[in-house]
Amino acid sequence: MDHTKSELLYSQALEFMPGGVNSPVRACKAVGRKPVFIEKASGDRIFDADGNEYIDYVCSWGPNILGHCRPEVISAVIKACEKGLTFGACHEGEIRLAEMIKKAFPSMEMLRLVNSGTEAVMSAVRAARGFTGRDKIIKFEGCYHGHSDGLLVRAGSGLMTGSIPASSGVPAGYTESTLLAQYNDTGSVQRLFDENRNEIACVIVEPCAANMGVVPPEKGFLEFLRKITEDNKAVLIFDEVITGFRLSFGGAQELYGIKPDMTALGKIVGGGMPLAVYGGKKEIMECVAPLGSVYQAGTLSGNPAAVAAGTATLEILEKDKSIYKELEKKSAALEKAMVSAGLNVNRCGSLLTAFFTEERVKDYPSAKSADVTRYGEFYRFLLDRGIYTAPSQFEAMFVSCAHSDEDIERTCDIISEWAK
Repeated sequence: MDHTKSELLYSQALEFMPGGVNSPVRACKAVGRKPVFIEKASGDRIFDADGNEYIDYVCSWGPNILGHCRPEVISAVIKACEKGLTFGACHEGEIRLAEMIKKAFPSMEMLRLVNSGTEAVMSAVRAARGFTGRDKIIKFEGCYHGHSDGLLVRAGSGLMTGSIPASSGVPAGYTESTLLAQYNDTGSVQRLFDENRNEIACVIVEPCAANMGVVPPEKGFLEFLRKITEDNKAVLIFDEVITGFRLSFGGAQELYGIKPDMTALGKIVGGGMPLAVYGGKKEIMECVAPLGSVYQAGTLSGNPAAVAAGTATLEILEKDKSIYKELEKKSAALEKAMVSAGLNVNRCGSLLTAFFTEERVKDYPSAKSADVTRYGEFYRFLLDRGIYTAPSQFEAMFVSCAHSDEDIERTCDIISEWAK
């Protein structure tokens, strides 16, 4: 493939943006090449500035579960834009979207729309602290919850990709109340509660981790978190920014049958536009201003164009339940091809990661044992053959309902070719 124009654009971008990108993983440093610049997308395909065509398994990092440019979603956004891009005021669409989310996630008795997953998680943690009157929180190594100061401690996603142990510019005081546990290790959580009795405000977790690569919860892990938080009057927060509306219409909490106290949603809930949500028990959310003393605000919260995109997307997912069965079938086919090629695969629904490890990945240390150089070779092999995947070992592949059976088969054939 010729990438002359992408390389030119990247050289120009380097003059204006740190690393030439607006989000670190896009720089593709971890996979040993320069980024391709995308010009347009349709269905399960993206097209770069040089006219190269790819089957897309990044799907904008998850929100495009219906594929790119789904007509109903585009039409809804255009109609909303014709009435005004933003009001900074209440509008009826917010109520409709909130109603749909609450129906899908009954644990979210009251909720608020925000603009990004980072903002949703940050606000949920603040509400939990305000509700409990406690400061300390428990998070898990390798789980990424956005880039707010207090949560950038051994986080996943780009921090793992770039081998950044923690972010500079975060005062020690912001993280000293953040306690670290090991994902899928109940003993590590128990010890922290024992050592910090009556001091822990919340436990925040990706119910299926997807930011150190896909790492599903082991049997009993989420059940344990539910019980220990209840016993200690702490708030259990599910970060379902990635898993919400993807693992099932009701997210991971529906799939695993665990009801958290609070939930953060993003990605799919905005239908490809900047929108996220946090919410939970009514008594917790009533602590949020203007009802309570926990302050959170945002000029673009409930933006009408983003709300329209999210509503249209959720309407399609709600009406056509066969979508999730199709996603399972297609994702299982990819998993089978990868396993046959000798790769170590973790999958949960339409989220999957091929790990270059010797052992099964079940937590942060086992994920970190991955051979990232070998992954970079795999990434470049696929890209050169028109398969677009995440430029990092520690991210997920996303399957959309726009992926045709033929394109899944083609992808499987190329993965088999890699094994030879």
